[in-house]
Amino acid sequence: MIVLEGLYYSKNHVWLKLEGNNVYIGITDYAQDSIGDIEYIELPEVGTEFTVGDVLGVLESAKTASEVYIPVDGKVVEINNKIIDDPSLISSDPYDSWLVLVELKNKLQLENLMTAEEYKKLLGK
Repeated sequence: MIVLEGLYYSKNHVWLKLEGNNVYIGITDYAQDSIGDIEYIELPEVGTEFTVGDVLGVLESAKTASEVYIPVDGKVVEINNKIIDDPSLISSDPYDSWLVLVELKNKLQLENLMTAEEYKKLLGK
């Protein structure tokens, strides 16, 4: 499994990339491998606000539907239309195929997430 340095990780296999006061959010290589070939993605509308633990979206494959839980409080400022049009992009490159861009309400919440090293330990690497 690929785990990139410089990202934040949740126990629910979501990655976050900080840019200013915003974070790009996607699913990890482990998550996409567990789900299988993603065929459909359901994401929120721009402007939707979330709190930690809310369902951010749903990813569907031939074998399962998986909910994606947001690990921070924030408001969706952009969705990645490329993956809506071609969900297989997540399977081929989960770290380049972000789901949403979220404006953080509290940057300190990132301290509750894992570093790449901590996430590797969670995966048993």
